[in-house]
Amino acid sequence: MERIEFDYPARHQVSRRAHVGVVGSGDLEVLLEPTQGDRAHVLVRTSVAGFRNTWKAVLDRFFAKYHGAVRIEINDAGATPGSVLLRLEQAVEASEP
Repeated sequence: MERIEFDYPARHQVSRRAHVGVVGSGDLEVLLEPTQGDRAHVLVRTSVAGFRNTWKAVLDRFFAKYHGAVRIEINDAGATPGSVLLRLEQAVEASEP
């Protein structure tokens, strides 16, 4: 298991936590939890080593549009970048009132 962490600036507070997806072959789960402050923190646990730059590119793209103050945990079992973005967007939707 590889553990990768990233931080991003945040502009607004988030009201609810969210849990989407399941850890399984070729999929992932996203746990999103509101935090206080002006930062978003992402922890990725992945079974596929050596893809830090790919994770960074996917998360950079996501956080170019999303600015919530959250802590996100991603537990990955080999999901594609498109699946990662989809799950992140689902978590955001589930966390909004």
